[in-house]
Amino acid sequence: MKSKTVRPVVSAGCLSVAFAYPWLVLVTGCGGAPAPIDYSGPTAEWVDYGNTAGGDRYSPLTQITPQNVEQLEIAWTYHTGDVSDGRGEVRSGSTFEATPILVDGTMYVCTPFNRVIALDPETGEERWTYDPKTDLSGSYGNQLVCRGVSTWLDPGVEETESAPCRRRIFTATNDARLIALDAADGAPCEDFGAAGVIDLNAGVGEALWLGEYQVTSPPAIAGELVIVGSAVADNVRLDAPSGVVRAYDVRSGELRWAWDLAPPMEVPDALYAAETGYMLGTPNVWAPFSVDEERDLLFVPTGNPTPDYYAGQRNGSDYYGSSVVALRASTGEVVWHFQTVHNDVWDYDVPAQPTLTNIQREGRAIPAVVQATKMGILFTFDRVTGEPLFPIEERPVPQSTVPGEKTSPTQPFPVKPPPLVPHELSLDDVWGLTPWDRKGCRRKLEAAHYEGIYTPPELRQGTINYPGTAGGSNWGGVAVDPERQVVIANVMNLAWVVSLVPADEFDETRRANPGVEFGPQRGTPYGMRREMLMSTFDLPCNPPPWGTLASVDLGTGDILWQVKLGTIRDLAPIPIALKVGVPSLGGPIVTASGLVFIGAAVDDYLRAFDTETGEELWRGRLPAGGQATPMTYRISETGKQYVVIAAGGHGRAETTLGDAIVAFALPDESGTD
Repeated sequence: MKSKTVRPVVSAGCLSVAFAYPWLVLVTGCGGAPAPIDYSGPTAEWVDYGNTAGGDRYSPLTQITPQNVEQLEIAWTYHTGDVSDGRGEVRSGSTFEATPILVDGTMYVCTPFNRVIALDPETGEERWTYDPKTDLSGSYGNQLVCRGVSTWLDPGVEETESAPCRRRIFTATNDARLIALDAADGAPCEDFGAAGVIDLNAGVGEALWLGEYQVTSPPAIAGELVIVGSAVADNVRLDAPSGVVRAYDVRSGELRWAWDLAPPMEVPDALYAAETGYMLGTPNVWAPFSVDEERDLLFVPTGNPTPDYYAGQRNGSDYYGSSVVALRASTGEVVWHFQTVHNDVWDYDVPAQPTLTNIQREGRAIPAVVQATKMGILFTFDRVTGEPLFPIEERPVPQSTVPGEKTSPTQPFPVKPPPLVPHELSLDDVWGLTPWDRKGCRRKLEAAHYEGIYTPPELRQGTINYPGTAGGSNWGGVAVDPERQVVIANVMNLAWVVSLVPADEFDETRRANPGVEFGPQRGTPYGMRREMLMSTFDLPCNPPPWGTLASVDLGTGDILWQVKLGTIRDLAPIPIALKVGVPSLGGPIVTASGLVFIGAAVDDYLRAFDTETGEELWRGRLPAGGQATPMTYRISETGKQYVVIAAGGHGRAETTLGDAIVAFALPDESGTD
């Protein structure tokens, strides 16, 4: 008989023990006297979506440590009231992906309905709210999402002056408006745009419906400019609204520059918006930007042109597609760009904020940008020149056989770091809970076309897309510990099946396959069909782990550790914490004390990992899915360090929906807060 092993796991202050198998966790007891809190360490706010304008998601805080993290408990919870399952009067489902910011002693966060809320960061008490009255009746292509707000402080106004809008909060809405608010009371800044509001819909081409064109990520602040991109519904039409990036004066709202993602070549006039001359159907920039103020650089992660899965009629719009682009922040001029995927027909758009850090090599600090991708590949560049910091090879890849389409013969692969997800899926890899389940998955894989990563979609026959359209990495991005010189990334490992459907067969095929995702790709000869490669038990056919957390050495490019992230606790009909590693949406943060905090996984937990080893040290139960990136702060020398996450779930991921902002902190020595 196999002997039992006992492994302690701490969950929100309770001791859990895994008997016999490390994936089966049973709660067996709680309690224990809290250790004294160390108040000698630094204080720090969280002033940007990624804490810094460069999005490193690193905090210098040290009060919560690997030694005491197991004592964390809920300090306060705030409910926004804004949640939708996509039925009834609110047509689109909500996804609470926001990361709050904290500046000047106040927390600011946006809800999926675009309300902006100011909170006391130590009590969760509401200070003010602003409702832009976003039209919730639209059918939003990316659901109702607001990932964060941004802030700007007017250097021309003294702190002692009571001038309105000395500090501004900028937010952008699902119905595509840019709004400036007074940080003190939430009132619109009357001198900005039209009474505090700019309509971003103007000049980008007419949307077919409310929700085809929206803004989901926080604006970037560069000097005295506020800069926005957009999210455009995928796979609808060739002449989709423009993906133009625009910069506005932070005070007046006047347009200062616009970067049209049109290629530097002649394009038919019919493909331009009549009002502004911005090219239609270009890549859009839906993920957050990063800013290097010192070097006047704006780093832009671009998507692929529309439509996603057919490149035969893009008219050169691939030029800036699926790329990292460095712009001169003050002018919008292109400084350098690198294309992570050529002729992208896989929906491998660059999904995450470029992360700025310094890499130590041979005694000098190299200003770098690290870019996570849906392929599970990390690209690392010199931030100033765009030169790769690890060699990149162009390797041959499968080619399209679809009439009218030509794909790139090669794709770029960095020599290091190695991919964080598998790039091959064989019949021997097929997974299932039972032999019958595996047999069904094997039949699906045998029926599909697949030649490895970058296999282009076939006509009618399903083609394996692996890694799938969700990643690898997604919008949560990565975190960097600049002292330990490591980058922390969470990635998914899921296979999808994609096929092209002739336009004259599209409607009939869609009617015959209810519950399957289709996109018409109007203006091209082909629509698209897309679905996950799933078993009869609605579990992935590719083997677990389906989600992992990894640490990569920035100097060598080596993977230091990679561990399973998440359990099927909230996926299975019986709530057993089977630790297989599950999909995740959201990102990690790191602290100077040696901790990684992350929610993201499609179970309802916030977790802490040891930065050095990858060991899971703690998990705290959330009232809903934590598909967001957490943040942390400590605002006074006599105060506690808090870790905060939005727990509101994700409509498409079908996690538990809710409306909570949850703050964790160490308990008082008496055991009470």
